[in-house]
Amino acid sequence: MAPNETSIALPTSIVSPTDIARLAREMDDLDNFFAQQEIRQGGAPTAMPRVSKLMDQLAADNQLNLLHESERGQLKGLLDSLHQSAPVLHISFSVDPPGPYVQKIVDWLRRNIHQHVLVTVGLQPNIGAGCVVRTTNKLFDFSLREFFTQKRDFFIEKLHQAITDDPTMHQPVVVASAPQQPAVQQPIAPAAPTSITAAPEVVAVNNPQSGAVVAGVQQAVVAEGAGNTVSTAANASAVPVRVEVSS
Repeated sequence: MAPNETSIALPTSIVSPTDIARLAREMDDLDNFFAQQEIRQGGAPTAMPRVSKLMDQLAADNQLNLLHESERGQLKGLLDSLHQSAPVLHISFSVDPPGPYVQKIVDWLRRNIHQHVLVTVGLQPNIGAGCVVRTTNKLFDFSLREFFTQKRDFFIEKLHQAITDDPTMHQPVVVASAPQQPAVQQPIAPAAPTSITAAPEVVAVNNPQSGAVVAGVQQAVVAEGAGNTVSTAANASAVPVRVEVSS
């Protein structure tokens, strides 16, 4: 005898309303296949559509034979009922939880709250840790963010006590300056000897008697770099003289 709808148990692998909708479509495909087989007149046999792992597990756990129309109808009625009015919990986590973890939560909910409860998993990275559970008219925040918000005054008080009880917080802060390095005098290199030679000075002398122009080149300045000694050549015999006589 086939079990009634209320006695059909859902495996923990069927978690969300999306799973129920997928199973309902598979059940419609099976019904259409068997209906076509009844009106089909001889010919090549057609293969039965493959069912998913969830459908196999649902039928095996409840000992249902999907070849029987009455048992298929009973299971289809349960799926339609769950799709319309099953209790659904929306649970948000900070990260995407693994499948076995969600199945453990679903198993606990079906043993303690409702045997056909469904769970929709969401993500809220800003909650830090824990989870947020929401129903159609209730919200339960079990996140680390909510815990810190509720304990805000407690944490502020503890932080204030830790600051006031710490003796190092009342001592003046001494900023150590870096040691000054002694100045190092760089040796001064002696200046290289230089010599400055002035350009030769040309002196023109007009001799009214002979009408001759005497051009003498005189060495004006000879500089000795190291001793800063300046000597003037006064010996005219050492200076070359060019004489030009015009008639």
